[in-house]
Amino acid sequence: MSNLTQITDANFNSEVLQSDLPVLIDLWAVWCGPCKMVEPSVDKIASEYAGKLKVGKLNVDENSQTAVRYGVRSIPTLLLFKNGELKDQIIGAVPKKMIDDKVINLLAM
Repeated sequence: MSNLTQITDANFNSEVLQSDLPVLIDLWAVWCGPCKMVEPSVDKIASEYAGKLKVGKLNVDENSQTAVRYGVRSIPTLLLFKNGELKDQIIGAVPKKMIDDKVINLLAM
């Protein structure tokens, strides 16, 4: 988990909106089965894109303000930010290739 940043409502602005790097945030909860399915892909992406992409995890049970702010109604939801703006999102447990494709698009923007 060394390449992952813990994102909270309190540090969201500094860690995400003011980040020099594009950001991928995994919104999850302990009780969420599909969240556990997508977690290995998120961990791999954090390692593969280290230095190019900040990857964070936000527990929606402990940090509901951010989930509400971005209209998240289902988890897992992956939010992709660049230059402080929400650029894309992925809802549900999806294959790693789909996440990779979205990250590549984000980095190319």
